[in-house]
Amino acid sequence: MTNSALLVVVSGLSGAGRTTVMKALEDVGFYCVDNLPVVLLERFVELFSDGASRIAVVIDVRERAFLEAFPDVYARLRRRGIPTELLFLEASDEVIERRYDETRRVHPAGAGGPIPESIAEERRLLSPIAALADLVVETTSMSVHDLKRFVARRYTGADRSGPIEVELLSFGFRYGVPEVVDLMVDVRFLPNPNFEPSLRDQTGLDGEVARYVLEQPRTSEFLDRLLAFLRFLIPLYEEEGKAYLTIGIGCTGGQHRSVSVVEALEERLGVPNIKLRVRHRDVDRHRRVET
Repeated sequence: MTNSALLVVVSGLSGAGRTTVMKALEDVGFYCVDNLPVVLLERFVELFSDGASRIAVVIDVRERAFLEAFPDVYARLRRRGIPTELLFLEASDEVIERRYDETRRVHPAGAGGPIPESIAEERRLLSPIAALADLVVETTSMSVHDLKRFVARRYTGADRSGPIEVELLSFGFRYGVPEVVDLMVDVRFLPNPNFEPSLRDQTGLDGEVARYVLEQPRTSEFLDRLLAFLRFLIPLYEEEGKAYLTIGIGCTGGQHRSVSVVEALEERLGVPNIKLRVRHRDVDRHRRVET
């Protein structure tokens, strides 16, 4: 499919991959809304008809009170000529039960009852929606990466809509580790400029600090090994369908060593076809604390 205007309604069994599909649709440029009440669907589409041209919404068993209204709402959207596709996700009872056992979540159709009974009740409630589906995707044997690749191919005609986005993030362990990070590297083993009075109030963005950190023999060898590792690893993440990769580089305060290393990585990484950005979370925190 191309990037023309489209409304994708995502439904299906809990545990069959709705969250993965919505994240994948967002990655390829859809404006995504989870758990939109059925009665608001037509109004929502009207509001965005002149704005976001590619919209995805989830309709699932959490909308139990309004599910009976969905066939009529969906038919009206079709009659109005709005390009619409209903994607329904299926999976075997055994796989869904195993996924719920692993996550220990409460099934939305069961209110804490036995999982097999909850799955059966959800199938019953969603059967009218499943009957309307333009596409039923069986995810029993699909990995998360398989499902992401399917969505990318289906709605862009390619495995990805753009290059993988890599964020190099410096931070200080003193202020806590980042909430979202895929790879974390601790550089507190490097010589610390904080113990040099002339460098203490500078940051890794300053040339003197950068030279102090980067020109150490152990830093040089470390950077060579880390760069080789990242050049090997990033294409593999991209191959598996990952859209975003955050690499956290941490030192004690996030002011000197981690900042210098991140700046050096940005300059030297040299991986083709990636979107690279840098963020220094704590570089100015010591100044804020002092004031």
